[in-house]
Amino acid sequence: MRIGIDLGGTKIAGLLLDGRGRERARVRRATPRGSYEATLRTIAEVVAELEGPSAGAASVGVGMPGALSPATGLVKNANSTWLNGRPLDRDLRELLGRPVRLQNDANCFALSEATDGAAAGLPTVFGVILGTGVGGGLVVDGAVLTGRDAIAGEWGHNPLPSPTDRERPGPRCYCGRSGCIETFLCGPALAADAGAPDGETAVALAERGEVAALAAWNRWLDRLGRALAGVVNLFDPHAIVLGGGLSRIDGVYRELPDRIRPHVFSDRFETPVLPPRYGDDSGLRGAAWLWPAAGEPAP
Repeated sequence: MRIGIDLGGTKIAGLLLDGRGRERARVRRATPRGSYEATLRTIAEVVAELEGPSAGAASVGVGMPGALSPATGLVKNANSTWLNGRPLDRDLRELLGRPVRLQNDANCFALSEATDGAAAGLPTVFGVILGTGVGGGLVVDGAVLTGRDAIAGEWGHNPLPSPTDRERPGPRCYCGRSGCIETFLCGPALAADAGAPDGETAVALAERGEVAALAAWNRWLDRLGRALAGVVNLFDPHAIVLGGGLSRIDGVYRELPDRIRPHVFSDRFETPVLPPRYGDDSGLRGAAWLWPAAGEPAP
């Protein structure tokens, strides 16, 4: 049995999977924002409830914002700032009495979709998060590619490729730089460009032909195409799977390949751009899949 935990800024969700990847139980709690100790306790409570009286001790994987620094072993780059600078894996191991595996939440999303999701069985997969923020994860031969400094897949904090004069220097990003891909492609950026309350509303207005929203939608698609072409030129994945709130928009899958193609350094671009099989559950499932089945090599 495997447990996957999604440690989010507003909720801590847990899922219990059996050896075939079938859901056996599900738990959700509010995240105790600002309190590291209360966050640890809540995760432990979720694990205990999922295991119940009969499930027995399961493996535990956690999808989290940010990453564990290979240099210090402490959490870095988490927008849930009370986690930063903390030895989350060691503290959870002590609290739960077993090893715990942690990965960035976008990596967990990509692993889920590469394991038994939309891109199951493909050698290389790039999983994209398009929501309040913009992130990504790389999976190679069924294992997450973390990188030397645990930042592989962080395409959202590269500069937007081929910026126009209007796009320079770009919006200021929380990372301290300007013009990051995230500042152009996150849901709030699309909403602000369209004069809408959120990204989904901006798209609905565009589909009805509202002029300002339609122009914003086309700018957003063009920017997404340029940004993903940079990933294709560098990584050349066998599939791209989109996740996050903006991945629910059908028009993305119809129009995006033609926005990527002109910027790819190749005589063809046929990489499928896919919706996620498991939607919002992919992060949970990917966290559970951080542990291999008995007899399989560790990722």
